[in-house]
Amino acid sequence: MKILAIGGCGSMARYALKAAQNFDAIDEIIIADINEESATSFAATLNNKVSAVRLDVSDNQALKLAMKNINIVVNTCGPFFKFGEPILSAAIDSGCHYLDICDDWEPTLEMMKLDANAKSAGVSATIGLGASPGLTNLMALIAIRELDEVTTVYTGWDAGAATIDETAKQQSTNAAMLHAIEQMTGKVKIYQDSAYQMVKPLQAINVEYPGLPNLTGNIFGHPEAVTFPHYFSELKDCINLAHGGSLDSIIIKVLTGLVNIGFLSKAKASNLFSWLESQESQEKKPNANNHLPSMYGFAHGSKNGVPASVGVCIMNDDDSFDRIGMGEITGIPLACGIKMLAEGKINEAGVLAPEAGHIDPHDFISDVLDEISKFLELPLGSFEENIKITRSW
Repeated sequence: MKILAIGGCGSMARYALKAAQNFDAIDEIIIADINEESATSFAATLNNKVSAVRLDVSDNQALKLAMKNINIVVNTCGPFFKFGEPILSAAIDSGCHYLDICDDWEPTLEMMKLDANAKSAGVSATIGLGASPGLTNLMALIAIRELDEVTTVYTGWDAGAATIDETAKQQSTNAAMLHAIEQMTGKVKIYQDSAYQMVKPLQAINVEYPGLPNLTGNIFGHPEAVTFPHYFSELKDCINLAHGGSLDSIIIKVLTGLVNIGFLSKAKASNLFSWLESQESQEKKPNANNHLPSMYGFAHGSKNGVPASVGVCIMNDDDSFDRIGMGEITGIPLACGIKMLAEGKINEAGVLAPEAGHIDPHDFISDVLDEISKFLELPLGSFEENIKITRSW
């Protein structure tokens, strides 16, 4: 299999390609980036399967030329609201399978409109296959499958848990923080009361998570909230939430308020948010929050005719996952998607979110744990030893 990794020297993609270079089903990886020097420098640190080329993704002719004779396009080129749909469209036109880590809800909706085109072309395109979206979707899918009927889905994560790697820190404007500001300001789309709604982000939502006395999350714009209703028509509510970090601080409220009134640009706000998070990470986290899940999928509905809820989360009782940052927890699931696609384990045509049913959640999460173990150089154990499923019954 021949891979074209667009934006492949970025902070998230680096972890995906470090893993993917060792997969037997992968014969060649071409890192394509507008910064040829950075792409070439990174490629030189990998094995002889990997090379680099310069690519300006805004040049559609050059984009399609780069996809010639390619089996899988891996897109980590942001911002996705600008480049997500055009790159996916070019991949479909070129007959290339496709994966990305899109975490913006707006382009997610645009890309899902290409589903019929992908089916006609026999292209399998999975969008949002990182941590969130990605792992959160598959954990929520496990929770849904425990129920007879589902009415509510929440996906969520601890905003203060993941660390930013040095590659991302060196960027003039950190992409992750710019994304955060984008999805904490203005209005975001969620699914509430059986309809899509535009609401103000950061509103508090109480989650009656089985086994926890209290879990309150803040509305955070993300693809999960808009993709699950596409596959589960009986849903009444679907919202992505974030907790922890500095989300409840006065500073964040001031920052987002200044952006909303146009007094502060999103780029400047993201830089300030990045600094604030770095200060928070240096402080010792209060023990009171240690019991909250760092990442989870939650479903509520009914089981055997009575109301029921299921929570699925990553266990971190021995703090092993504290050693993994945002780059790894996003890039490694993407690598596992590359592996499963190359091995034919992902083979359904169309533009699909992770919860569409074409990915076995147990096998996928097990693969992710295995690859994370290699990065940590620490055996994490099996799915059952790392994924905690709690039920209300």
